[in-house]
Amino acid sequence: VRGPWPNHDWQGWWGEDPPFHTPVFVLTHHARPSFTLSDTTFHFVEGDPATVLAQAKEAAAGKDVRLGGGVSIIRQYLDAGLVDTMHVVVVPVEYGTGLRLWDSPDELRDRFHLEVVPSASGVTHHFFWRK
Repeated sequence: VRGPWPNHDWQGWWGEDPPFHTPVFVLTHHARPSFTLSDTTFHFVEGDPATVLAQAKEAAAGKDVRLGGGVSIIRQYLDAGLVDTMHVVVVPVEYGTGLRLWDSPDELRDRFHLEVVPSASGVTHHFFWRK
């Protein structure tokens, strides 16, 4: 859904048992009431990345917090210095135009160690961890 929610009927494409099994915080410009499916509660919150991350950390109660999203969300968290480790899978397929996470993963070497692991399928795994 892009833009304001036309209603609150939409509850994702994963059915009654989403694969997350943990609280999910969705950073959005269009907040809506939280809802629960199975053991996953979705929170649609407005705010800056640090504030939303703090909410997710509190809900995680000491467990890891994972960041998912598109390029603009990931870049916001990277630019704010809020990412400790990152695993990016690069598939050598180009679909028209879009946003790029980077021109080269080397752009992040000033802040992260990097290990690049190619696979026989052509997919490349980029593992980053904070220096």
